[in-house]
Order: sequence, then C-alpha cells, then structure tokens
Amino acid sequence: MKKTIFLSGLLITLYSGSSPAQSKPPAKDWLIDNRSFTATVTEKGPEITLSNGLLSRSFRIAPNVICTDYRNLVSGAQLLRAVKPEARVTVNGNGYMIGGAHGQRQQAYLLPAWLDQLQPGASDFMYTGHQVTTIRPYLQWKARGWRSNAKQPTGKALIFSYKAQAPELQGLLVKVHYEIFDGIPLLAKWLEITNGTGREIKLDQVVNEILAAPEEESAVVGSVSKMQVPHGIYIESNYAFNNAMKANLSDQTTHWKADSTYTSQVNYDLQTPCLLEVYPEVPVGITMTAGEHFESIRTYELLIDGYDRERNGLAKRKFYRTIAPWTTENPIFMHLVSTDPEKVRSVIDQCAATGYEGVILSFGSGLNMEDTSAANIAKFKSLADYAHSKQVMLGGYSLFSSRRISDEDDVISPVTGKPGGAFFGHAPCLGSKWGLGYLQKIKRFISAAGFDIFENDGPYPGDVCASTTHPGHTGLADSQWKQMQLQKGLYHWLNERGVYVNAPDWYFMDGTNKIALGYREVNFSLPRAEQLILNRQNIFDGTWEKTPAMGWGFVPLSEYQGGGAAATIEPLKDHLGVYEQLMVQYYGAGVQACYRGPRLYDTDSTKALVKNMISWYKKYRDILNADIIHLRRADGRDWDGIMHVSAQLPQKAVAMLYNPTPQPITHEVALPLYYSGLTQSVRIREKEGAAKTYMLDRNYRAHVKVTIPAAGYTWLVAE
Repeated sequence: MKKTIFLSGLLITLYSGSSPAQSKPPAKDWLIDNRSFTATVTEKGPEITLSNGLLSRSFRIAPNVICTDYRNLVSGAQLLRAVKPEARVTVNGNGYMIGGAHGQRQQAYLLPAWLDQLQPGASDFMYTGHQVTTIRPYLQWKARGWRSNAKQPTGKALIFSYKAQAPELQGLLVKVHYEIFDGIPLLAKWLEITNGTGREIKLDQVVNEILAAPEEESAVVGSVSKMQVPHGIYIESNYAFNNAMKANLSDQTTHWKADSTYTSQVNYDLQTPCLLEVYPEVPVGITMTAGEHFESIRTYELLIDGYDRERNGLAKRKFYRTIAPWTTENPIFMHLVSTDPEKVRSVIDQCAATGYEGVILSFGSGLNMEDTSAANIAKFKSLADYAHSKQVMLGGYSLFSSRRISDEDDVISPVTGKPGGAFFGHAPCLGSKWGLGYLQKIKRFISAAGFDIFENDGPYPGDVCASTTHPGHTGLADSQWKQMQLQKGLYHWLNERGVYVNAPDWYFMDGTNKIALGYREVNFSLPRAEQLILNRQNIFDGTWEKTPAMGWGFVPLSEYQGGGAAATIEPLKDHLGVYEQLMVQYYGAGVQACYRGPRLYDTDSTKALVKNMISWYKKYRDILNADIIHLRRADGRDWDGIMHVSAQLPQKAVAMLYNPTPQPITHEVALPLYYSGLTQSVRIREKEGAAKTYMLDRNYRAHVKVTIPAAGYTWLVAE
C-alpha cells in the first residue's frame, strides 16, 4: 500500500509538469507492471472513447467524426487544443478532408459547449458507420530462434467508415483505423481507400493524422525549425529509411508545422510548431484503377509522460517489444568469411560445440544468392541441411543498393535524366527489370536452399527514379512509394517464413529483426585497446532507444578494413584476454556482435573460453536481454557500466562494470533499482559469490562497494 501511494505521488510530481491532472493517475507504473491496463472501446450516445487506463482518445460522431479529447492518463496532460480533420487525401490534384468539422473560432483550446456549433464542409468525406474489433497481427510472424517475447500485441480496434460527398468522387470509400494496445500508452492509425468510382483516379497524397496539439514553448519570435515541438507524443511510422540506423533520423513522415488558424498564439508570425501532420515526404503519387484497394502507412503514437531520457527510452523500447515482437529474437551468430564447404562445415561444428546458434556467410565470403542455378542451390542446401542437423541456423549476405548495374536498370536522376545522383551515388532501381528479378532470385534461393538468415546490406534507401520504362513503377511520381512497397514485401515474406533479417535501415515495423548499434567501419581497424572502449561507448549510446536484441556490434577476428595485426584477434590463442573482454562487453549487454573471421576457436583453451562465455550468457540470457539502465559511459578514465533490470524475472538486475585503467578501482556504485520493482531491500552478489542484503534508499538505489580489477570487469546480480 505504501508503494502504491508513493508511486502515485511520484508520477504526478515527476511527469505532470505544472498542469493539474484532470483524471486520477494509475496506481501502478506501467513500465514496472502493465498487466492491468486493458484496452477498451466505450460508446455513450454520440461519444466513442478508446482507453486503456494509460491514455484515452474520444470522438463524437455527429455531425461528423470529431476527435474531442486526447489525454495522457498518467500525467493528465491534454494533447488536443482544437478540432482538425481526421485525415486528408489529395485526389486528382484536389484536397479533401476526412471527418472533422469547421467553425471553431478560438484555436488555443476546445470547450465541449462549442461542439454543437461545428459543421462539416460541403466536400468533406462523411461518416457512415463504425466497427469495433480485436486487434489482428500486422504480420503473421513465424518465430524460430530465441526471443524474449513470443506474443503478438493485443488490444482493440476502432474503424470509422466514410463516403465522399464531392460529386467527382462518388463511390470513393475511406476507412480510418485506430488501434489501442493493452499495457502501453500507444495508438496506431492508418487509412484504407477503395476506388469504387468506376474509373481511374490519381491518388496524389494521403495525410493519415492531423493533430492540433498544445505548444511546447511560447515564444514571441522564433521559427518552426528552431522552436521545440511537443514532447508528450512520440510518432513513428513504417515509412523510415536513409541508412541513419536511428528512428528519428530515418523518419520520413512526421511533420510539425505552424497553424495559421491559431491566431491567438504568442508568436507574432504564427510560426509555433503545434500542428502535427503525418504523411510521406515524397507524395504517394499512384494511379488507382477502378476497384483498386490502397493502404496508407501505419502511424504509431506513443504518449510520453516526462522529460527523463531513461524513462522515455524505456517506453520506446517497450513499444518495439510490443508492436514488433520479432525484434526480441536474438540468436547467437558468427560471420564466416568463406563458402568453402569444408570450412563452412568446420565452423558449423564449432558453433554446435560452443553453443552458437547461427552462421552468416559474410560479405567477402563468395556467397551469391542471385545465382539460382541448380548447382549453386544444391551446394548451399547441402550446407544448410548439415547446419540444421547440428541445430545451427545458416544464412548469408546480399548487397542491393550501393552498386552499379546498368543504364537501363539504375536509378534515373530527375535532374539530369541519367543514372547517378542516388543515395549511394549509383544504385539500381528496385522497380527496374533487374530489381524485380533480384527480389525473385532472393526468394527463390532462400526457399530452395533452406536458409534461415538474410543479411540485406544496402536495402532500398528511398531513391526516387525518373525512368518511365521500369516495369515496377510508372514514373517519378510513384517511384518511391512503389519501391518501398517492393522492399517491404520482401521483408514481410521473410518474416512470415521465419527467416531472420538483419538490415541496416529502419524497417523494424515491416519485419526486420536487427540493425547496427551505430558504428564507423574504420574503427574496427584501430588497435584492440581502442576498440574495447569504443565498443562500450557504442553499446551505451546505441541502447537508449533500441533494445539489446535490435542492435549488433562488430568484432574483427581477422582483418576487416586494414589495421593489420594490432587490430585483429587472430591468432585467437594469442589474444584470449581481449577476446574474452569483447565477448563480455557484447554478451553482457545482450547485444550480438558479428564475430567475423575464419573460425570461433583455434586451440582447446580458446574453445573453452568461447564455450564458457556462451554458457554464462545462456544462464543469464533472459535478464541480459531485458531493459538497460545506463550507469556511466566509458571514457577510459574511470569505471563504466550498464545494468539490466526486470520486475518479472527471478534476477531483478544484472550490472556489468568495467575498469579501463591499469589499476584496480574500488568504488561505491549506486544501482538505480526503481524499474526492478523492488521497494525496500535487495540481495546482491558479485559474480557467483554469496549474496548480501542491501537496503534501498528513498530513490530506490542500492549502494554497493565493489572492486573492479585492472583492465578488467565484474558483474553484480540482484535477486
């Protein structure tokens, strides 16, 4: 009871800001225990409300569908200041509103008494009905490897149906989908459009969310690009790319704009960024034939209850675990630099002997999945069959984008009308004859050879293409949308067949499993001592928003991009200390690295090291794949470390602590255990030693005195 009261107060104090909550905050913190937050759809007269105890979004269905309330129930914050359309489409060059109503004069806030005065526009799409269902999985994910979450998301779906009023669009039908999820303050939204006009139409653009939000800051002068946007809502869609390997930089759809109708704002030039619109930066630009069906991008709206970086990161990581459970798959794999059958079988044997779960035939190995000849497929099917007989997965590397194919198949620049000017300089168009053939060859090879892993380097990065002869798109206008759908189609196909996908771009929402933590390739040609610290920095920096399973690192067992003997681990037996430290850093973070080289071990002592490390990792696998709390970033001067926490597992926390200095470090480390669910005391042991009881302070921290050996590491287990 004491914890409940304290937590309630804590949430109000820390996450409400200065605004008084208008509804009672949850008694439990959903980031510790989310089991009681069940999605509901309630109807009362013309009012419909989506809620799960963490957020609520309400609609009025007369005179049209109007969003009247959008609230964070943890902080009490209101996310809506004015009525806007539910969506907007541009058809044949003309814009049309879907839902919403007109007539709200004051845009700074919305009073319920005003709603009866609002009226729909003459050309707006009008509400015709709605449906409430349970959520259906977006992908029929087939999980094969180890994962921390095997469940698809659950919750409720609310679908509004609309018909066109405009005479020129009679027969065009629109459905606006909302989904609210159990256990997380999250909504999804997307549109379906059916062309029932009986004729061809041009669908230029689809805006699937329009939200008039309260401003984050109020400034007399300032521009949209420089002023802060509202922090209380995090937007992510399944339309993200550009090789940034980070969600916000890969985003192509989130647009915070000025609202010129908000004339009472403080900003003299009406440039406050307080109007959210979600749509692809490059318009859809497709032609819909009579009877054709279209689905928009899917937008996910995660409500944020404060400014704390760790808490917000925990929320985003929970988002990925919920919406894309395939991102929790985390097989133990190595990168082999050969396709010689004898060497492949030898490494498979080494994996089986040490507990590794997969082999990826790396770049430079000689693998060519575009070769679908009977002889090539037979070669790799034999190797895959052998791997499977040892309970080891086998997969391989394929490069798409950053390569030159031909003038006929490459991306055509809209500026020059010639190949070139793509994201990677020269690149093939996925809608070209070669590109369409590439997709079919990859599917053919993986199916016939029985591969379990697909490492797709240089996937489609968003290049537009001005060609009018490529069969996969008609011209410049639809080139990005069509290529994006082709790339997504491949990843959907792989995901639903249980093929693990590693791709250096943000396709998580459409079925990929892993991406780089964030790295600079040449760093792995630096001396080993430098790599140790750089890798821990990469792990620390790359896990604020990504879960451990979503990122990969790199260990150059053999030479990668230069650096010679000082940069590599081979011969392995001569660098056991570094080899162990690198494995501890990555496995201790729950992060898989690409151990790239010709073998996992060269001597019995090396084999014992690898086997022991994998055995340790598997013993603590569940907690090592749990959420990371960032303790101290590596700087080479003092200790550094991270800590995994879980309120559901027997181990409540595992702290990994490192000492980069040549002398032992003794330090009292304050372990923040709030998100472990512990409230008063904890039993902590160092490594496999005896446990000792520690009392938690008022900030849920346990103060542990620990000595970290010189140039070494240790770990603490809280139970």
